[in-house]
Amino acid sequence: MAGPRRYDVSALTDAVAAQWRTLATAAATVTPAEAAAPSSLGDWTVADLLAHVAASVAAVHRSVTGPLPAAPTGGLFDHLAATGAAAAGIAERARSLAVEATPAGLAELLRANADGATAALTATLAHDPGRLAATRLGALPLADWLVTRLVEAAVHTLDLGRALGRPVAVEPTAMRVAVQALADLLAARAPGPAVEVRIPPYAAVQCVAGPRHTRGTPANVVELATPADWLLLATGRLPWSEALATGAVRASGERADLARLLPLMS
Repeated sequence: MAGPRRYDVSALTDAVAAQWRTLATAAATVTPAEAAAPSSLGDWTVADLLAHVAASVAAVHRSVTGPLPAAPTGGLFDHLAATGAAAAGIAERARSLAVEATPAGLAELLRANADGATAALTATLAHDPGRLAATRLGALPLADWLVTRLVEAAVHTLDLGRALGRPVAVEPTAMRVAVQALADLLAARAPGPAVEVRIPPYAAVQCVAGPRHTRGTPANVVELATPADWLLLATGRLPWSEALATGAVRASGERADLARLLPLMS
């Protein structure tokens, strides 16, 4: 694939709003003991994770209501790959909030921030759907910015479910867009026709330099067991060796080892 896919900005807005609501609903079930427990994201607790998500959602509100940027800064893949590093600044501010707030307070804050950001996005779509969003990493078209927000929301939904030991649903559109965005980022990072990466039912991309497959079964294939496994693998939550050992990924062919290319973001 030569570049990022294109999505309808209204559909992206609906999807990210739905995922925020799902996160807020799940956050409301978190007990004080669970909030203080490790999240498996470095030294973050579950409360730190919830505060970080709430702060990230608030940043979306600011991105579409602040001063209008003059021009784009980089593209979707640049912003997507740098999202993990940019989260560090948000994380530090969020952690101070997590210390002061109760789980119920964090859930309510997340819901209020989601409502505010959704209203701001809806208003923007009504009068300026092509506007640029001002982000910590520079300016980006609104549709591309929402793709990065869907990736973050989907991955943090999985983080929360894993930390709590109970599933928290990733909405179908959020999962599809997040899977496709990270698959396309892999293809852009390692362009070539040698390896086919399959993430059913949402994506299949070719990557890695080498001979092109012409007919029959490809010589080098990587297939994910579930879309969630791909999100965990691409973001460093699931090491390549563990994914192979557990069957989360099946790889065949001498060029099908993607360990050196992962994670795509962390």
